[in-house]
Amino acid sequence: MLPVTVQADRLALHELTRASAAELQDGGDGGWVWAPGGPHEGSRFAAGKMLAGMETGRHRDGWGAYVMVRTEDDRAIGGIGFHGPPEDGRVEIGYDLAESARGHGYATESVKALTAWALAQPDVETVYATTDEDNTASQRVLERAGFRRIGDTPRPIGGREAQHLFERNLSEPNLFEQNRD
Repeated sequence: MLPVTVQADRLALHELTRASAAELQDGGDGGWVWAPGGPHEGSRFAAGKMLAGMETGRHRDGWGAYVMVRTEDDRAIGGIGFHGPPEDGRVEIGYDLAESARGHGYATESVKALTAWALAQPDVETVYATTDEDNTASQRVLERAGFRRIGDTPRPIGGREAQHLFERNLSEPNLFEQNRD
C-alpha cells in the first residue's frame, strides 16, 4: 500500500515510509528539507516506534508517523501521527514542531486534518491526546482543534506525573468537515 497523505490548508501530512522512518530514527532528515530547528526529537522517537511496530507486525498503514510539510516552501516543519492503530474504537495522536514553525497555527491545522481523517475511518470513534500539565501551548492546540479535556491520566506515562487527557469523538459535531476528504 502507498503511504497515506492527508492534505490540510497550508500543509501536506505525509506518512513515513520504512526508509524515511529509519533515516529519521538514525539522526538523518528522512528525505525532507527541514525548517530550522527540525526534526524534533519527538519525530525521531515516533519514527523508531513506527519501525518497531513494523518489525512486530503491530503497525497498520495509515496509523503511524507523518511529517508535516509546508506547501509554500516544501519544508518539513514537524511530526504528527498515531501511537499505534486504533483499539476499541480509540486512537492516540501526538505531534511536535520545529521551533521556527511554532506560533503560526500549523500544529492546530495538522491536528484538525489528521483527526478528521481518523474519524472518517470505520474503526475509529474517538481520537485522544495527552499533554504534560505545564504544556499549555499543546493544550491550546488541542482545544482549538475541537478536543475537550476530560481529566487526567490515571497513572504516570513514561515515568512522568499524570498528564491531562483530551479527546474528540465522532458523535460530536464535526467543525472540520472540509478536512474529511
